[in-house]
Amino acid sequence: MENNAHYYWKNFRLGTELQAAGSFIYNALFCLENMQSFYWEHECFEFLYNLSVGIERLEKISIIMLEHDDSVDPAAFEKSLITHSHQDLIQRVKKKARGFSVNKQGNLLLEQLQHFYNSARYDSYNLSSVYKPIKYQEDLVKFVSTELKIEINNEGLFTTPIDDRMRKFLGKVISKLAVSFYKLITAEGHRLNMYTYEIVSGSKGFKIFIAQEYDFIAERRMQREVFLYLYKKMEDSGVSRLINQMEPVEFGQLSVQQYLQSMFSYHGDRQVLDELETIEEDERSPKSRIDNIMVIGTEATIFINDDDDFL
Repeated sequence: MENNAHYYWKNFRLGTELQAAGSFIYNALFCLENMQSFYWEHECFEFLYNLSVGIERLEKISIIMLEHDDSVDPAAFEKSLITHSHQDLIQRVKKKARGFSVNKQGNLLLEQLQHFYNSARYDSYNLSSVYKPIKYQEDLVKFVSTELKIEINNEGLFTTPIDDRMRKFLGKVISKLAVSFYKLITAEGHRLNMYTYEIVSGSKGFKIFIAQEYDFIAERRMQREVFLYLYKKMEDSGVSRLINQMEPVEFGQLSVQQYLQSMFSYHGDRQVLDELETIEEDERSPKSRIDNIMVIGTEATIFINDDDDFL
């Protein structure tokens, strides 16, 4: 019975943990994708928080797969996992996994994540924090600027924007860590005849561990290609008929490029959303219009054929 519990734990519970780890890492990269600069502390916090939790989970899954067996005292072993020290966890992995290594940039990032998660994330709860800069923000900027050998201005009106070179660099460092852990977990799964490494297709974890994509450049291009296709060649269909019978909201305060930008990245500037809300307040759009507009691109909506109404 005990062995069955061990098998279920490592095969299924840790499999769920692996999915969660992939989701946290994905969320960190998505934060980075939507950050325009390193200026805002809360954005740096969100990026580092998600990343530190995701990597820590990978470390602990690896340790369980490597160290746990019938000879281990369960209580003592579980207690040993109650830590946020990335470096200590990494050393445990290295001790058991032959050939496992972390490069210089990976170690620098792990040191920063450890400092952030153990202490820096609580600094703002202390009154003394008003007299000193945000350390985790400074460390992140320093890490990127030093490793890329570029100057990053993070003060005043002329902050250095985050570009794809920075995103690719951070993505590469993160990928070397995440992929190394995933390969280790996969190898241990094979050794133990378990399927802990299986990842749900199309999930956040799939992008991280299977597709091994650590930026959103492909998604950005896909959005624009799909938009161009639909703009040029949308055939007569249920959705096109629905669109054709509706009158558009009379936007006009901004440029066409700004409206397109709001479609492809709606996490930043609220100008278009604010304009839409103002128009709707003035015109008091009926609920039926809102319901119809939300049909467009909704997965649950099915158009049976050209003679039927949308469902």
